[in-house]
Amino acid sequence: MTIDLWYAAVGAVIVALSVFAFLTSKHLMKKLLAFNIMGSGVFLIMVGLPQHQHGVDPVPQALVLTGIVVAVSATALALVLLRRYVRAGGNPAP
Repeated sequence: MTIDLWYAAVGAVIVALSVFAFLTSKHLMKKLLAFNIMGSGVFLIMVGLPQHQHGVDPVPQALVLTGIVVAVSATALALVLLRRYVRAGGNPAP
């Protein structure tokens, strides 16, 4: 088993654990954290799987880099929305 497949296998385990945490958690902040960890696992899978005989494929790496930027922006937006929800009287753990 090559190191690339190890990245993909670890990414799959991270995705599975974070899906379980996302589905079982009641607190909204824990759900957001589990969702971000799930994205990191997907990024590991995307980097680990598309290797070929000639070396590294640059397209998945570019997609992962773009995905990281989008994930940071989406997390910032989710935190602002969560903060406004709590300030408006909502309970973060319904």
